[in-house]
Amino acid sequence: METVNLIDTFSEFKELKNIDRATMMTVLEDVFRGLLVKRFETDENFDVIINIDKGDFEIWRNREVVEDDNLEDPNLQITLSEAKKIDEDYEVGEEVTDEVKLGDFGRRAILSLRQNLTSRILDLEKNNLYGKYKERIGEIVTGEVYQVWKREILVLDDEGNELILPKSEQIPSDYFRKGDTIRAVVIKVEMKNNNPLIILSRTSPIFLERLFELEVPEIFDGLITIKKIVRVPGERAKVAVESYDERIDPVGACVGMKGSRIHGIVRELKNENIDVINFTTNSQLFIQRSLSPAKISSIKIKEDNKEAEVYLQPTEVSLAIGKGGLNIRLASQLTGYEIDVYREGIAEDEEDVNLEEFADEIESWIIDELKAIGCDTAKSVLDLSIEDLVKRTDLEEETIQEVIKVLKAEFE
Repeated sequence: METVNLIDTFSEFKELKNIDRATMMTVLEDVFRGLLVKRFETDENFDVIINIDKGDFEIWRNREVVEDDNLEDPNLQITLSEAKKIDEDYEVGEEVTDEVKLGDFGRRAILSLRQNLTSRILDLEKNNLYGKYKERIGEIVTGEVYQVWKREILVLDDEGNELILPKSEQIPSDYFRKGDTIRAVVIKVEMKNNNPLIILSRTSPIFLERLFELEVPEIFDGLITIKKIVRVPGERAKVAVESYDERIDPVGACVGMKGSRIHGIVRELKNENIDVINFTTNSQLFIQRSLSPAKISSIKIKEDNKEAEVYLQPTEVSLAIGKGGLNIRLASQLTGYEIDVYREGIAEDEEDVNLEEFADEIESWIIDELKAIGCDTAKSVLDLSIEDLVKRTDLEEETIQEVIKVLKAEFE
């Protein structure tokens, strides 16, 4: 019965994925030879024949024929009288080959062999899976959502391998149910408790880069290079691109006719706004482009500490800063400069007061919060609604109302 179980186990292994035929044969033979060494102390005079297609095997032992009274090692030698029982033509000095039946090893040995075989093959499969996905780090994979938990999603690839998409690597607006098809990039592969742990991500800039490669042939072919990507997943991303061929407009190629190419990427990223920017080594021009859609009046750059003072018309300030300061934050990350926004264009006869003038009435941390969203004067604050100020800053509505009360009093 144990022999049948072993054959069944062995037969299953020929169907296993991720293991090439030569490796499988080597492991199987190694396991059987280990059993022979345990039983006979050597495996040198044995031939192990494995038929991986049929899922079975044979073990043959080679022994030298000796005189009946000269037998020293029954594993390496066979007496002449025993040899003649097999074939009358055998003579002393010849070699006898006979099959060793698995049943001869005993039930316990067969059970041990079966467990060893199972363990070795499964370890091999795990190592091969680890190696396969280690080489695929940075690639997009498509899988099916198998289980949704609070902190992660279990995804199965097309071969049934288990992949993990943690909550932290999901776009905030992602919502998946069992059976959904999902696309993500492999960002980390490690062995945990002797099992390969394959981590996916949809928030990594690499995921956005690979989506561009899929949608834009010029990027895939190397005609357009992605220089840098910064993003706040699900909200906004900025992508700096460059072409080495003057005939190719990198921004136009990435966006496509009427946005045809970028539309699919935006949809995959749950309507994430994507700004494609033409890369340049000219720092002023690059900063100007990175603050799109705002129009810059002038820029002063301090190369020593990588700071840039950007001056804009009052109407452009909110565009440059963006919702919650997102636009200016991403522009800073993309260019590598700390960008400060200043308003200009206020007529000399137009009355306005710098927020610093209210330091006695408004706490400094509140003034800093307002300046962080581009409001450095009283009128720049009063131009915005209370709702806008609540959304853009971390200030409470009551605090904002008090600030507005103080500022309005200045002009009354």
